[in-house]
Amino acid sequence: MLEDIINQTNEKYRDRHLALIQKIPTPITPVRMDQQTRQITLAYFNQCSTVDYIGAVQGIPVCFDAKECQTHNFPIQNIHEHQIVFMQDFEDQGGIAFLIIYFSRDDRYFYLPYNKLVSFWNRSKTGHEKHFSIDELDPEYEISCNGVLLHYLEKVQKDILSRPES
Repeated sequence: MLEDIINQTNEKYRDRHLALIQKIPTPITPVRMDQQTRQITLAYFNQCSTVDYIGAVQGIPVCFDAKECQTHNFPIQNIHEHQIVFMQDFEDQGGIAFLIIYFSRDDRYFYLPYNKLVSFWNRSKTGHEKHFSIDELDPEYEISCNGVLLHYLEKVQKDILSRPES
């Protein structure tokens, strides 16, 4: 559901020349196929995926992952170390990395800037909570959604403007 909304939003952003964001397919190797339907019924991942989406917003490179959560607490284990490393490398190259999280129980969407994500990640690695709560997220980064479009570009702009000038 979340990825469908993001994909529809990305199509609108492209049509309006606001952004060009592509879904990155996870590389798989099929093991078994249903011969009648020609659908893959068993497969394994070739390698670890990095993020779900990558592209550019008005000339600024962006990458992000989309996550869904059914409770008020988002488990850090849903983010993998190779994703943190990729996002850090992306930021080091001048890009913007973030998560879009959908808390389905509350029907709320949030933009989580990389710097806040990595603070939760580091906290979990030092013996503290292995999750973060929806209440710990900045309400100014809540994303509005009309059921079809998820207006996350406003939060990308907020993230960019909140960064110190280099």
